[in-house]
Amino acid sequence: MSYRSILVHLDNSERSAPRLDVALRIAKQFGAQITGLHAIFTPDPRAFFVMAGTAQYYSDHLRAREERRGAVQRLFYAECVRAKVTGHFLAAREHGNQAVAQYARLADLVIAGQSDPNDPESYIDDHFAEHLVMTAGRPVLLVPYAGVFPSIGSRILIAWNGGREAARAAFDAVPFLARAKQNTVVTVHGAADELPGDRIPGADIALTLARHDAVVDVLELEAPTGARAGDALLSCAHDRGCDLLVMGAYGHARWQEAVMGGVTRTVLRSMTLPVLMSR
Repeated sequence: MSYRSILVHLDNSERSAPRLDVALRIAKQFGAQITGLHAIFTPDPRAFFVMAGTAQYYSDHLRAREERRGAVQRLFYAECVRAKVTGHFLAAREHGNQAVAQYARLADLVIAGQSDPNDPESYIDDHFAEHLVMTAGRPVLLVPYAGVFPSIGSRILIAWNGGREAARAAFDAVPFLARAKQNTVVTVHGAADELPGDRIPGADIALTLARHDAVVDVLELEAPTGARAGDALLSCAHDRGCDLLVMGAYGHARWQEAVMGGVTRTVLRSMTLPVLMSR
């Protein structure tokens, strides 16, 4: 079991190039081919024609957009050559939520970025990361907008509550788990947003994952009073020196809106390390 086809979302933000570097390192690790999909915010052209003189502004916008796309494309192919990875570049014409999810379904692994509130170019579409995780049908590796990540997947924290989403994420991450130096299955108890229901013990899933040649241990984590499970997971990952968090994504999609569960929402907002999410 491996990742042979990787899709990385590229845009015009400052973090696009570091995200490409992450994707190329992972592609190199697994002997994968990589597709770079350039998808940026696409304004409604009708908005440019409500006032006199805005038609020229829209033409200028399209021209600048094509120039930036060309720069990203040249960078993509140059970095693929440097990394000795086979790559293919695509430019989306549709809105980001539609285009990236559509191409994601053709990949073994999708790599995208956390939205940066200080960089307008990182805005792609409403609830972009949430929508991608909810609709792609593939594991999505989200890279934080802040920080440098020299290694990804050497020490992995696997969030486990026995649910369908957690199981999907754990097994989607098996290629990483089998190569990691250490994997820890963690269950969080006593969190303010803990999901109800019966649990499959962490030791049981750890045994199953170990059959994939993964080195796995188990941790029962008691959350501080009033703490959220997402914050407890991120703190645990930091304390244990983890460079990847694996977790299920909870929530549901509505028309033009992604409604996320509390744990998922917390991690998407506050992630300090790369997070692999599946639904």
